[in-house]
Amino acid sequence: MMQIGRFAERTGVSIHTLRHYDEVGLLRPSGRSDGGFRLYTEDDLERFLVIRRMKPLGFSLEEMRQVLDVVDALDGATGAEREELRSRLDGFIEAGRARRAKVLEQVAMADEFIGLLEQRRSS
Repeated sequence: MMQIGRFAERTGVSIHTLRHYDEVGLLRPSGRSDGGFRLYTEDDLERFLVIRRMKPLGFSLEEMRQVLDVVDALDGATGAEREELRSRLDGFIEAGRARRAKVLEQVAMADEFIGLLEQRRSS
């Protein structure tokens, strides 16, 4: 278990951001110390890494929560419920792919821009 300061250090985000994620229900700490400090586990770190990977793709906090809810629910689901959750997950996968394509397009435009500037500098 690690306190919020250590968790913030390991993840590279601010304590404020971690508190906000807790308040909106996106990343709840696994426990509290006797003094009331948030305590995080390696599993919490893995969950955070999923959140961090969604952020550059432009997923909103609500969308992130929905993705995590589906992933969490899949562990214990069976039958029709499992199929429904997989279908929802497929939708998030497609959304992720579409957003990734948009990011790649933006990177290509940035590369072109940098190339143009470098050409101007050389001439």
